[in-house]
Amino acid sequence: MEVFQVLGNSLWACLFQVSTTLHGILPYSESVREHLLSALGIVTYVSLMPSAPPGFPSSGNGLWYTAPGTIWVKEFLPIGNGYLGAMLPGGTSQEVTQLNIESLWSGGPFQDPSYNGGNHLPFQRSKIAGKMQNIREAIFSSPTGKIDNIDEIMTPGDTYGSYASAGHLVATLDSTGSVSKYARWLDLDEAVSRTTWSDERTTFLRESFCSHPLQACVQYLNSTTSHVLPAVTYAYTVAGIDGLPAPNVTCLDERTLSIRNYVSIPGMLYEILAQAQAPGGLISCSAVSGASPPNATLTVLGASEVWINWVGGTNYDMASGNAAANYSFQGPDPHHNLVTLLSSANRTSYADMLNEHIEDYTSLVSPFSLSLGQTPDLHTPTDQILASYRTSVGDAYLEWVLFNYGRYLLASSARGTLPANLQGLWADGYSNPWGADYRKYLASIEEGILLSRLDSNINIQMNYWAAEMSNLDVTRSLFDYIENTWGPRGAYTAQVLYNISKGFVTHGEMNIFGHTGMKLGGNSAQWANYPESNAWMMIHAWDHFDHTNDIQWWKTQGWPLVKSVASFHLEKLIEDLHFNDSTLVTAPCNSPEQVPITFGCAHAQQLIWQLFNIIENGFEVAGDTDTAFLDAVISKRQQMDKGLRIGRWGQLQEWKVDMDMPDDTHRHLSHLIGLYPGYAIASYSPELQGGLMVDGTPTRYTKEQILNAAETSLFHRGIGRGPDADAGWEKVWRAAAWAQLANQTEFYKELTHTIERNFAPNLFSMYTSDGIFQIDANLGYPAAVLNALLQAPDVANINIPLQVTLLPVLPLTWSTGELKGARIRGGITVDIAWTDGRPTTATFTVDQNVAGRERDVIVNYGGQVVAQFRSNGGYSQTVSSF
Repeated sequence: MEVFQVLGNSLWACLFQVSTTLHGILPYSESVREHLLSALGIVTYVSLMPSAPPGFPSSGNGLWYTAPGTIWVKEFLPIGNGYLGAMLPGGTSQEVTQLNIESLWSGGPFQDPSYNGGNHLPFQRSKIAGKMQNIREAIFSSPTGKIDNIDEIMTPGDTYGSYASAGHLVATLDSTGSVSKYARWLDLDEAVSRTTWSDERTTFLRESFCSHPLQACVQYLNSTTSHVLPAVTYAYTVAGIDGLPAPNVTCLDERTLSIRNYVSIPGMLYEILAQAQAPGGLISCSAVSGASPPNATLTVLGASEVWINWVGGTNYDMASGNAAANYSFQGPDPHHNLVTLLSSANRTSYADMLNEHIEDYTSLVSPFSLSLGQTPDLHTPTDQILASYRTSVGDAYLEWVLFNYGRYLLASSARGTLPANLQGLWADGYSNPWGADYRKYLASIEEGILLSRLDSNINIQMNYWAAEMSNLDVTRSLFDYIENTWGPRGAYTAQVLYNISKGFVTHGEMNIFGHTGMKLGGNSAQWANYPESNAWMMIHAWDHFDHTNDIQWWKTQGWPLVKSVASFHLEKLIEDLHFNDSTLVTAPCNSPEQVPITFGCAHAQQLIWQLFNIIENGFEVAGDTDTAFLDAVISKRQQMDKGLRIGRWGQLQEWKVDMDMPDDTHRHLSHLIGLYPGYAIASYSPELQGGLMVDGTPTRYTKEQILNAAETSLFHRGIGRGPDADAGWEKVWRAAAWAQLANQTEFYKELTHTIERNFAPNLFSMYTSDGIFQIDANLGYPAAVLNALLQAPDVANINIPLQVTLLPVLPLTWSTGELKGARIRGGITVDIAWTDGRPTTATFTVDQNVAGRERDVIVNYGGQVVAQFRSNGGYSQTVSSF
């Protein structure tokens, strides 16, 4: 029997200004909780759960616990539909649900009408061009090939903003008896969170989910042993969210709360409508007397079941992020749309809503499945399983759950208008770690700022690494976001910062307001000087087309984006005037988050080379007739430095100047991007990439030499616990890279080390042990697992056979298993089964329509070719001899 205590919180009653006494806890800041020790009393819960609760999936596909959560980042459970998200502590007499709306951001033009995306002004263009030329000359003339800073071409990131919490919905049940038989769980088969408990002679069940078809979230409560529920009240608060103004909470009607607020003054408007349903019960909405600003609560009496639907939105409009709309990003008041959504949600019964939600979610995730031969542990709560987990020993069951959880989190956060951000969809504060933005991951821990954004030098990319191969159709919002927020203002940045008239560019940190400039903050070039962010994202655009053969999408969105980005880099490459070897390089460049400001960074050169290959491979199917552009790309691709040089201690150089240090355990593996997730290293071709000058001597490396150098670099990079970070995402990247090098021992050590070191009891990935949540390791983890089971890296040209490798680094822990519905390039579906560490069958099924993109495929296992075929439309082959 496990006994635990949950503190009541009288402070919240004052903050609510409501007549009901609010029980439970303020489940956010630990420092706040410490001040609540004199709260309303102690409610004691007794858990008698010797095994997983009734209703928990018999397969074990979920997370379950015997106590409510008290720490948001480590114990609450997430639900979401892309548009809306919520975090659930699993309370009993009171459930405090923390809410998120995907577009609720501070900063930007809502806060400052003069906001211009962190860019220079138009009249500064010629002046900046002169400064850029001076910087390049200084780099090339420097004996070391590097300079100290480029601050003069950077701009402050004023009113950059942050993703923000949308407050809390508080559901209070008028029940004060002792609680027993408590359990809470997240069902990953159905994407539903549930809590059950008994209160003396009554057993309660609470269910919560966010429906994508309805764009609404739902919380349901009933009693399985009583005909009538005690009184239930619903209220809203922003207590505990410092910076968020007090809201106006009013009664839209007798069943509906209307919550209207601004994220700041001035700032973005948001609204939440929460409507209660209680068949056979009485629902009333009451204004709180004397409250200022106005406040109100819902009360439900005499009901046998009750549920509340909530919808939320803002006046943000991604389509208004262009010159025609003056980059305002401002749309209409969300009220009318929310009323329509709520009306739609309330036209159906609770059972119908739940079933529709489950059908929608399963239709999204079920085309793919994975078994690692796991035996579900239905007798040990998830937090206890994690606590006993050990590096290199592993646990196939927990590793399988984490795989499914990663796909669940991506499915729950990426199907709205905006893509999954640095925290997916879930953030509990007004300013969140790194703004929860769309960073290309430029660690501003050095800046000491807590902003939530979308960074793009690893993080937003890692979020989507597993999407294509695991057959998860969630990338639409990603490419819409790039088209609408990167492209328009990024074209202006290309002109004013780089004096380039074609294409668009972005840098290391991105919000939802088109922040395309190079952000100044101390010597911030190491994370801000990253104009290759657009190139990396175009690799994702190509991967989407290469896996789906969706010609219509490629012609209308994919190709225009790719061509625009390639046009920019076509003009940006310049001749190397340091080594004077007639190659084209980038300058100035930083290998992401490394200090040296130099030229010819391996990361940039490899990415641009892959980008130019996309142009050649995707040109014809796009229906483009601009052959002059194609010829220019092919010519400069031939002339450019390929970013592959072996240095003085056998490493693959991170920079064209050999300045790598053997003890550099930096978190990023930027110069190994061609190993994973790229292919410039993994599919290295001496004929296409091998000719270069080294100390005046013509050199052509073999593939073995390049791979050995990459392995040397990866080994010296350490296990992801260097002095600069101890993050989950860096370990996941290392695991995937070791898998690509066919090193099973290092792969599994790194993967399991990530789990032991960086995952919290709710299986959220931690950037640091003190509780900074960053979702990229959660979402990148499935990709690392997949890379151990099935590899099919891209190649420079479709005429080069696609090399598929089965079970390249299968751990002993996964000696028996099955992979179904995996997708590889060319529109090919792969099913694999294995026993005793060896494959028994592998089936390859080619889509009926391959868009005229037939290719040769070679299947490998254990260093031997086991099958070859041509990917003609509708072709299928099963391999059973290994």
